[in-house]
Amino acid sequence: MANPLYDTLFGQHTGKSTPFLHLPDGETLTHDVFLRMAARFAHAITALGLESGDRLAAQIEKSPEALAVYAACAQTGVIFLPLNTGYTAAELDYFIGNSGAKLVLATDRTAAALAPVAAAHGAVLNTLNPDGTGSFADRARHQDEVFATASRSADDLAAFLYTSGTTGRSKGAMLTQENLLSNAQTLARYWRFTAQDVLLHALPIFHTHGLFVATNITLIAGGSMIFLPKFDLDQMIAHMPQATTMMGVPTFYTRLLDDPRFTAALTAHMRLFVSGSAPLLTETHMRFEERTGHRILERYGMTETNMNTSNPYDGERRAGTVGFPLPGVELKITDPTTGKEVPQGEIGQIEVRGPNVFKGYWQMPEKTAEELRPDGFFITGDLARIDDQGYVSIVGRNKDLIISGGYNIYPKEIELVLDAQPGVLESAVIGVPHPDFGESPIGLLVPAPGATPSVDAIMASLGDTLARFKLPKKLIVVDAFPRNAMGKLQKNILRDQYADIFAPAKN
Repeated sequence: MANPLYDTLFGQHTGKSTPFLHLPDGETLTHDVFLRMAARFAHAITALGLESGDRLAAQIEKSPEALAVYAACAQTGVIFLPLNTGYTAAELDYFIGNSGAKLVLATDRTAAALAPVAAAHGAVLNTLNPDGTGSFADRARHQDEVFATASRSADDLAAFLYTSGTTGRSKGAMLTQENLLSNAQTLARYWRFTAQDVLLHALPIFHTHGLFVATNITLIAGGSMIFLPKFDLDQMIAHMPQATTMMGVPTFYTRLLDDPRFTAALTAHMRLFVSGSAPLLTETHMRFEERTGHRILERYGMTETNMNTSNPYDGERRAGTVGFPLPGVELKITDPTTGKEVPQGEIGQIEVRGPNVFKGYWQMPEKTAEELRPDGFFITGDLARIDDQGYVSIVGRNKDLIISGGYNIYPKEIELVLDAQPGVLESAVIGVPHPDFGESPIGLLVPAPGATPSVDAIMASLGDTLARFKLPKKLIVVDAFPRNAMGKLQKNILRDQYADIFAPAKN
């Protein structure tokens, strides 16, 4: 019986005594030990009444056991729904109810709050803690270490990932076995992963980056991971000499650069640094290369598609771009109104098509029809341009487009100018309601360490670079920006926060 996802990612390692997970305490789990754990978990899942196609929702801390739940879902054909560990019980109520999850895994710490939620939706609640204890672990402890893998096809669903829900309700992206496998196979080849690679893994595993990119690539290549519970600067520096590759969000790289222990000598053993989930500042690119001699490889993906583009492994990794479409992925830039392709170099929305593109949104046929065209192209909502050498540059989200007095304003264009100003670490430009122009841009500035940007001087200099209609109506210095768990700037929060900045004063 075939199960492409399990057979390709996990089954090839059955019985292997090669290292898979290196843990912070010095313990190493071999592929064989890990798969025996996953088989026990698979038996526990089926003993709780789940069958292929049922959903398992997991809000548990990162651990080898948490990763084994993913493997067990693949082996049983159960659809895996990893949930952000920061979600509240009220937020989880929607995900559990919408997905129809039959089993919910929580930690002992959160179980009391989740018990009424699971009960309200007819789901069984078990616990699994980061130290490997809990009611689910107890149920699995004495199960058989061999499980008859469920038969599944490439088109069968493997996972649900819920979008971050910055506009409206979160949507459950349905990802098939082929979606996950095709993307991991492409990336493993494109980024030259082999069984000799050791990935420094400090990402969460409730997100596509840490689970379906980092973990799946390592499994396909037969390599191993230094599996850290979270980003810890001391741990990253301590373990980097044993690693060959690292994947991270921009915050990882800025924090490393702020530590004098992070040197070229420390990274001498490394062959690849990958960044994603949020834009990497050009300054970070430059500082990183100056410090280490390594050029960070930036790529672009989404919950619904996994990875779409990447800067080249060989060739110029160009700061400010996300490189080229991956092999097998078609990408075009279209007019958001007409859907027609725009001339090369002009800004439009990204549409992608390929085996990586999801099947649709769970129980949302109208949303699926809005964003997934009949010909298979997915409307990403990201705005970009392609330069004359084929590099893709993201300029923002469609919803971030500012229309002021009838003019289209792309925040990224202004942000690039603001980021280059003295004393500015990074900027964010948002559109807020304006009584005369409908909406107008304002610029929010985070100071560089120890610096105090001069708002007046920056505002005076912008006129030399930007057309008058693009100039921010205000510049405001802030301590930091709100970000989600993957470091992505949450402009929706900023728009809410400054929505009334131009409102008429109340008497």
